[in-house]
Amino acid sequence: MDVINIGILGMGRIGRLHAELLLYQMDRLRPKAVYDVSPQAAEIGRRMGIQVADSVDDVFDDPEIEAVAICTSTDTHPDLMIRAAQAGKAIFCEKPIAHDLGEVDRALAVIEETGVYLQIGFNRRFDPSHRAVHQAVAAGELGEVHLVRITSRDPAPPPISYVKVSGGIFLDMTIHDFDMARYVTGSEVAEVYAQGGVRVDPAIGEAGDLDTAVVVLTHENGAITTIDNSRQAVYGYDQRVEAFGSKGMAVSQNPGATTTVLWDKSGSHGATLPYFFTERYIPSYLAGWEAFAEGVLSGGPSPVNGHDGRAPLVIGKAAWKSIQEGRPIRTAQIG
Repeated sequence: MDVINIGILGMGRIGRLHAELLLYQMDRLRPKAVYDVSPQAAEIGRRMGIQVADSVDDVFDDPEIEAVAICTSTDTHPDLMIRAAQAGKAIFCEKPIAHDLGEVDRALAVIEETGVYLQIGFNRRFDPSHRAVHQAVAAGELGEVHLVRITSRDPAPPPISYVKVSGGIFLDMTIHDFDMARYVTGSEVAEVYAQGGVRVDPAIGEAGDLDTAVVVLTHENGAITTIDNSRQAVYGYDQRVEAFGSKGMAVSQNPGATTTVLWDKSGSHGATLPYFFTERYIPSYLAGWEAFAEGVLSGGPSPVNGHDGRAPLVIGKAAWKSIQEGRPIRTAQIG
């Protein structure tokens, strides 16, 4: 098997992005079929020249499809993962696996039993700049890591309809940062303390969510990570990671849309930031898919396995409990 045929489940924004990347920029991966409960969404795949399955059963029953990309709504992930595992198909699943830890464990138990390859879609691990910070820590270049600082701010809040079903800021947005904290420090999170508010849109608060938050994580190795989030950064998509240790510091900065700097009598002006993840993280999505292809074809370990998918959910639930109770929460109390 030199080329892996993939069935894409869900053709919303992230599903369409993956379909385009697989179709036009990957050599060892090929989208063979797409399925979406919405005929209009599925039609997008047809216009791209990809076969549209009549049902999800057609995808799982197709012997030529060796893997599935699960890009559907979060509540559908566990059942689809289980069906894929039972069909013997490798799995790429977007984060989070689920909002309920019991459902996560149910799916992961079947995957462990069947032994199929699983990779969770925490794409930021594959960003070259973020990865370089991780590698500096892992190689000991910074000595003993003391502090990690993560900034993650979106250019605009999501629709309220999404906010109501997303699980809230800690499970749909900060969950990436929780994964990054584990990835950079190389250590599990022992304790979570969160503070948050509604500073952007009152409707977000009325929906039971936050749009502005700071989280402090204490890791098992003693390192401390601070994370700050906002649903609205008017200057663009702000994504930065810094690790500080006994021997030095490594920082992942924002890339500009261009490297151009304009100088005039009022001073110097640089380019704007990329607007959103579809501009900022395309290289990391491609690298993630390369890792998926390598893992499936070689039989090697997944770089983002089921435990990596479960741990950030535990941290996110601890963050919500911290908000509700106004105190630090040990992750052992959650999962």
